[in-house]
Amino acid sequence: MISRPASRPVRSADDYRDTIEQLLRPLAARPVEYVTVAEALGRQLAEDQHAPIDLPVFRNSAMDGYAVRAQDVAVTPVTLPSTGVVAAGDTGREALVPGTARKVMTGAPLPAGADCVIPVEDTTADTSSVQITRGRSAGEFVREPGSDIRAGAGLVSAATMLAPRHIAALAAAGLARIPVFAPVRAVVISTGNELVAAGTALRPGQIYNSNGIALAAALTANGVEVAGVEHSGDEPAEFRRLLHSATAAADLVITTGGVSKGDFEVVREVLIPLGGDFGSVAMQPGGPQGLTVVDGVPVLSFPGNPVSAVVSFEVLARPILRHLSGLGPVPEYELPLLGAVRRSPEGRRQFLRGRLVCNGARPHAVEVVSGPGSHLVASMAAADVLIDIPAAVTELPPGATVRVWTL
Repeated sequence: MISRPASRPVRSADDYRDTIEQLLRPLAARPVEYVTVAEALGRQLAEDQHAPIDLPVFRNSAMDGYAVRAQDVAVTPVTLPSTGVVAAGDTGREALVPGTARKVMTGAPLPAGADCVIPVEDTTADTSSVQITRGRSAGEFVREPGSDIRAGAGLVSAATMLAPRHIAALAAAGLARIPVFAPVRAVVISTGNELVAAGTALRPGQIYNSNGIALAAALTANGVEVAGVEHSGDEPAEFRRLLHSATAAADLVITTGGVSKGDFEVVREVLIPLGGDFGSVAMQPGGPQGLTVVDGVPVLSFPGNPVSAVVSFEVLARPILRHLSGLGPVPEYELPLLGAVRRSPEGRRQFLRGRLVCNGARPHAVEVVSGPGSHLVASMAAADVLIDIPAAVTELPPGATVRVWTL
């Protein structure tokens, strides 16, 4: 267990994010596991993969049409005897007799002796012959073995996040199981007696628990495997039990709520004796924060207000988790502000929820879509970016350039 001071002075968001990144960076040394190609979508490849076979494996037709010798169709129109049909999956072993044609389907093996394919659109056929109206050169509409990739050549590089196109290539090459890095695994614990699950009738003073679901979704969207989503009331024994189960199951634990300086702050109460570092970060929303290492597992403690929890994740945890998962950084823009920001708290970096204003597909401005309140979770649904207002800025006029982060 790493011992940490119980509190710190107010820290900048960048400084605190860097501390989190340093703490989580060792998670890059994740074990390798083998999965089927069908299970590998979204996983990070651990080793270079090479083609075990040529692709295509055999010489085949690129079109539905007729396999012929180019010299037999050098002068058109010409009528040739038609000697059967080769479907995809047939052996195609019977050689083509010179001066004849054989019907072939796309992907079917090309008969020995044929060197080009006449597309069916350039033919008129009956039961025994085919008239060809346009000749072709040797090699036209023929897929040669290895023309896509040769056996032994590099197929997909290590560290690639496997997308559907990679899965297609690996499967086509006949690879059954591949090595991937085990994902970062996280457990989310939301806290508070006031939280109840959706579908439950609300009693006075209760609210629905959005934090657990929202943070689980955010983790999944950024390449992290969610190993559990738990809820604890304000009883320390319950939280302590869930915490130790979480650290046994995951590489990272994220808690929400119980981090301020009021009463019933169960997260602070349990984690400060374990070396928890709790204090204030100069950002809004998301000021109260906590950081602890329990049983060797980092525990990030975010505020309980729904917007504060989501913004804390986006600003402080998302960059390093995307890096660990092999994902690129989220897009950032500098755009003019549509409308004014009348008041931003001096000394605190404010993250307002905003919406891109686009001219076609290209954003040309951004507008604020809700107030700064950390409870305005429904309004956040209308946002697609965070508007980053520096700590030294207290107001902005219309047209001012602001930095925005994609949500």
